[in-house]
Amino acid sequence: MSKLKAEKNYIDSVHLMGRLWSIGALIVLFMVPVAISVYYNAWPPVNDVFNALLSVAPLFWISSVVEVIAFTPMLGAGGAYLSFVTGNISNLKLPCAMSILQKEKVSATSEEGEILSTISVAASAITTTVIIAVGIFILNPVFSEIKDTPIVKQVLPYVTAALFGALAASYLRKYWKIAIAPILAGVIVLVFSPLFGVGTLVFVTIVVSVAGALLLSKFKLVK
Repeated sequence: MSKLKAEKNYIDSVHLMGRLWSIGALIVLFMVPVAISVYYNAWPPVNDVFNALLSVAPLFWISSVVEVIAFTPMLGAGGAYLSFVTGNISNLKLPCAMSILQKEKVSATSEEGEILSTISVAASAITTTVIIAVGIFILNPVFSEIKDTPIVKQVLPYVTAALFGALAASYLRKYWKIAIAPILAGVIVLVFSPLFGVGTLVFVTIVVSVAGALLLSKFKLVK
């Protein structure tokens, strides 16, 4: 009983601190444009702001809801709160969490997985911040010259594809049967709707992946 009580207290504290930090992060984000407007005494017209948000915000509302539903079961409570506050989930936070969870063979919703996921996401956030800070101070003086070199211009368009290819290679190699359905679903969606939101596309592929895995398991094609 004491172990269950301690686990419940930990989860409750995670939710409390997660909500507080999420609200705090939102306040800080909103205060940046407010502070700029106050300093320069330049307030945008309400109608212009509303019209701009009307065309853009709905896409982010859908994406934000979908990402919470899709990512939280894979990150756990602590990892999810920390990921949504620090950002860059699909590129860095989620791969880090999934890597350690897969290595230790635990679920994100288990006691061990909850702790490991939170630690891995925190380590990723700290590492990213340090690398960016160091890169800014070291590369900033020569960055404009480096990015204009012919070899860098040729390589840059392939960096993102190479990064995601390397991250996906290990999963596709181990679970290639399960990977076929979500990959085909993603390709089909993008063929007919190239501007489909990334967050919504992730949710679609996850649903297809789960459905495909259950179907393959039912016919005993995967364990």
